[in-house]
Amino acid sequence: MKYQDIHPWAVSYSEALLIQKKLSRMVESKPLDQPVNFVAGADISFSKADNRLFTAVVVLTFPDLQKVEEVWTQGEATSPYVPGLLSFREAPPLLAAFAQLQHDPDVILIDGQGIAHPRRLGLASHLGVILGRPTIGCAKSRLTGEYSSPGEQKGDRSLLQHEGKTIGMVLRTRRKTKPIFVSIGHMIDLEMAVSIVLACTRIYRLPETNRQAHILANRIRVEALAKL
Repeated sequence: MKYQDIHPWAVSYSEALLIQKKLSRMVESKPLDQPVNFVAGADISFSKADNRLFTAVVVLTFPDLQKVEEVWTQGEATSPYVPGLLSFREAPPLLAAFAQLQHDPDVILIDGQGIAHPRRLGLASHLGVILGRPTIGCAKSRLTGEYSSPGEQKGDRSLLQHEGKTIGMVLRTRRKTKPIFVSIGHMIDLEMAVSIVLACTRIYRLPETNRQAHILANRIRVEALAKL
């Protein structure tokens, strides 16, 4: 999977804010204009023992969710965690993993925020703009915005709003479990994003894309640390 870096990563806090502001204007909210045959999930596992990041990307067929490819990378974290600037830490190793893919996913589900971010550029949106692919933010917790709790049944939802605008959907993906926070990443609309997330969710809280990427990233981390 090919992509081109469109900005430097080793930047100051103020430079990062300017990059986010610029890229947020490039985010597109629009209906998908192509069939969905492959979906991908991406996740990162962090080692506190030696400051390494282990990234995983899994590609599944859609809608039957059969795994066709998985890739991973590991490397030293090159920047610290800064609230609101997570993508500057996690996007580079994730992009290195995506570059290994032989399948081009039609939609990518990211364990992180899309536009449900104070500057409307979370990890899913940042990656989407660089990769030029439809992306969805599937976060396990809220970063910003207000909402009313959705109903307890799978598929129940409520709007996530910030400063008078809808920035995402609070979605119950499993009966009586915590909801997830779905938002537009890039090149998709919210209705379709929610539809795809639900179609990728089977018996667990997380979509199979993200769940399998999470399992893979953790497995690679455990195996690597066992060799220390």
